[in-house]
Amino acid sequence: MKIKSLVLASLMSALLMTSVGATELKVGYVNTQRIFRDAPAAQKAAKKLEGEFAKRDQDLQRMAKQLQGLQENLEKNSVTMAEADRRTKEKEFGELSREFQRKQREFREDLNLRQNEENAAVIEKANKAIKQIAETEKYDLILQDVVWVSPRLDITERVIKALAEGK
Repeated sequence: MKIKSLVLASLMSALLMTSVGATELKVGYVNTQRIFRDAPAAQKAAKKLEGEFAKRDQDLQRMAKQLQGLQENLEKNSVTMAEADRRTKEKEFGELSREFQRKQREFREDLNLRQNEENAAVIEKANKAIKQIAETEKYDLILQDVVWVSPRLDITERVIKALAEGK
C-alpha cells in the first residue's frame, strides 16, 4: 500500500512539475462506494441478487428455527428422556447442525461469487462512463479510492448520471 501511495505521489509531483510551465492540470475524483450504492445499475444488480438468493435464504432461516427448536427441546427434556432417545435426538441435532453450517457456507460462497460478478459489470460500465467524461471534459487525471479529496474535484454524481442515462 505504501509503495502504491509513493508511486502515486511521485506521479502527481511529476505531472504538477511538467504542468507548471504548460497548462493547468485538470484532476477529478470518483467515489466507487457511492457508485455501488447509488448507481441505477448497482441497485438493479442488488435487487437481482436478492431475488436470486431469497429462496435459499428463507430455507436457511427455516433450518435455523428447526435447529433452535431441537436444541430447546433437548435442553428442556434431556433430563426426563430415556438415554436412547436423548442420544438419538443429540445425533439428529448434530447432523442437522452440520448440514446447516454446510448450506450456510455454500450460500455465502455463492452469494459472494455472484456479488463479485455483478460488481465487475457495474465497474466496467462506470469505467466506460468515466473515460467518456474524461475525454469530453478534457481531464488529465481521474482518481478512485483516495484517503481524502476536495469536494470540488468529485465527479461521482456525473458518473452516476451517465450510468443512469445508459452511456
